[in-house]
Amino acid sequence: MRIEQLEYIAAVTRLGSLRRAADALHLSQPALSETVRNLERELGVDILDRRRSGAKISDEGRELLPHIIGVLDAVDKLRRAADDQHQISRMARLGTVNAATVPLLVPAIREFRAGHPQTQVEVIGAQQAEIHRALLEGSLDLGLVNYLQGDDLPPDFHTTELLRGRPVVCIRPDSPLAALTEVPVTALLTQPLIVMRAGYVMHRFVHRLLQGRAPSFSYSTDGAEMGKLMVAEGLGATVLPDFSVIGDPLERSGTLTYRPLAEGRTDVLMVIQRRRSGSVPRAARDLHEIFQRRAAAHRKAAEDGAVAEDGASTEGGVAPEGGA
Repeated sequence: MRIEQLEYIAAVTRLGSLRRAADALHLSQPALSETVRNLERELGVDILDRRRSGAKISDEGRELLPHIIGVLDAVDKLRRAADDQHQISRMARLGTVNAATVPLLVPAIREFRAGHPQTQVEVIGAQQAEIHRALLEGSLDLGLVNYLQGDDLPPDFHTTELLRGRPVVCIRPDSPLAALTEVPVTALLTQPLIVMRAGYVMHRFVHRLLQGRAPSFSYSTDGAEMGKLMVAEGLGATVLPDFSVIGDPLERSGTLTYRPLAEGRTDVLMVIQRRRSGSVPRAARDLHEIFQRRAAAHRKAAEDGAVAEDGASTEGGVAPEGGA
């Protein structure tokens, strides 16, 4: 039994005669008739009622018609699903809170594009709740979000930790806070403060850190990238995870620097999430693996750098000039 045999039967039924079906299918009438006859032999049923006036669907054929239509509908659904999967495999959709853009997001996408030159990557900046909603709805494949140490993880998502860091104060080198080894909250309150908008983890952290105390002036913005730009333009200081600042082009160029907080020390986790239910497109699975590999390499480089700094300070007896 072949699919086209069932499609021919459906055409004869729809058009009312073998001749009209043959014309619509661009087949000769004898060829169409023989194809149907082969199916009749296989099933042991006369599907067509052949007379001098022409051939039409038989009563037995009409009884089989719902089953034939059911098979054709199933085949059509299979073809559409395969086409949809092909289209999805040509795009990886990622939501991010923009907290580790330079050390993790950009290198991961660069590596992914090198191995998947035909696959589009859609990166959407959003708050954690928006990313979670889009993951559940299927409009995003993966999400990069932050948690504070001790936060409960949502059960609807498969969560993999990528980076772990500490909150730091991001400032310009000419800020009065840059002269401090650590920044106490009392000193932080003397400067204009750029705070992430409600809905971001770092907004919750800063709110907890200040304990109701108000800074001299404050701004509210979306995401670490805008926060860093505002700091670079001299609008104030902001509090971000260290992995959002260390290695950033603005930090490497000397436009920005950072100092640890003297209080409120906790870990900030950068994780990648995908929903537990439903299939994950191949492109998204590959991108997920790249993020994990890149994060592992970043962690190792950070550990090696810390070991190198410790070695330099102990062996030489004096820390290198210009060290933070």
